[in-house]
Amino acid sequence: MPNLENLKKQAKLILRWHRERHYPVAAQIRVHLPRFLNMPDSKILTASFKLSDAQEMVARQQGFDSWQALKTGLSTTSLKMKLSPSKATIISAEPQLFVTDIQRSCEFFRAKLGFSLVFIYGKPPYYAQVGRDMARLNLRCVERPVIESTVRDRGELLSVSMTVATADEIKLLFLEFQSAGVAFHQTLKKQPWGARNFVVKDPDGNLLLFAGPAN
Repeated sequence: MPNLENLKKQAKLILRWHRERHYPVAAQIRVHLPRFLNMPDSKILTASFKLSDAQEMVARQQGFDSWQALKTGLSTTSLKMKLSPSKATIISAEPQLFVTDIQRSCEFFRAKLGFSLVFIYGKPPYYAQVGRDMARLNLRCVERPVIESTVRDRGELLSVSMTVATADEIKLLFLEFQSAGVAFHQTLKKQPWGARNFVVKDPDGNLLLFAGPAN
């Protein structure tokens, strides 16, 4: 079962993202809190949203109807054994990038972006996974690029987005990649919706977005 203190911190982080108009959190609020179901992102981010709302959202993410029910479930050992989730919970996502050279891509993620190789498969290799912290990316070898590079760049067609928790971390990550000689499609930039992000281009032209809070 999750640690209550960590869940409290998660709720406070959600509240801060709402106050900072961090658009990705609007979609999460709409999914987990029924009263926001039919609201667009812009209205969700300007609506009244308190710590109790963020706590309810965290509780629902964990399969409980309320924050109090979550606290009770965590503190009562016998109840923990009897509880079963009301619905399946997706605990991770693994975006798939199409690349033309598995070895080259693995080396790029390892040497430039600080990822490690989780596995590589095939002789010769045609599938691999790289990871850093909680992020996992699957690499699938193809004969030629799936999307023409000029179309991708013109439309800013992102292949994946990854987030960090604080403004300090997104700046640190940008400086780390800059020191490693990474090619940026977009350097670190504050966005109108309250995020700060940058976009990296991998050897196959895939656009990888890294984002965090602006403040």
